[in-house]
Amino acid sequence: MHVTHIRRTMAAAAAAAVLPVAIGIAAPTASADTGTQPFGPGCSSLPQEGKGSLSDMASTPVATAAANNPELKTLAAAVEAADLGDTLNNTKGITVFAPTNAAFEKIPKADLDALLANKAQLAKVLKYHVVGQEVTQKDLAKGDFTTLEGSKLTTSGSGESFTVNDSAKIVCGGIPTANATVELIDTVLMPK
Repeated sequence: MHVTHIRRTMAAAAAAAVLPVAIGIAAPTASADTGTQPFGPGCSSLPQEGKGSLSDMASTPVATAAANNPELKTLAAAVEAADLGDTLNNTKGITVFAPTNAAFEKIPKADLDALLANKAQLAKVLKYHVVGQEVTQKDLAKGDFTTLEGSKLTTSGSGESFTVNDSAKIVCGGIPTANATVELIDTVLMPK
């Protein structure tokens, strides 16, 4: 009788896992490494399917994922201008604090144009947005990380509300890509 109960329990668990897929309901994408799901109010602005969607980003290296995502077109252009695409796509286990298009729009046009035209300075700013380790949602609560640029970056918060360097809000975090985790932020960070 005990074996029958275990078999029924296992069958019920298998059915619960298969049923949503069988009826066409996709489960939220979770990061295989962290077991966490993307979080934050800005996640709803991402495409639901196709290029730039969470499932597309999960199977694509980070620079390519950014280029495919409509919320990250300015960042993708900056990465291309700084010749950092291959570096980002080929480095594993990193976290990218990715400024959205709206974040870049906060910078006065003349200043942004000057930054985009200065390849060395642009590379420095972009590398400041990359941490050479996987940062989990738990790590964000009180984080202190060294960036690829060499300076420190801090995070704080709880639940689904996190701030980077006491200035940028994470609008959609914990997005897995093929080689990185992406945290969409609402402000471009500047190294000191």
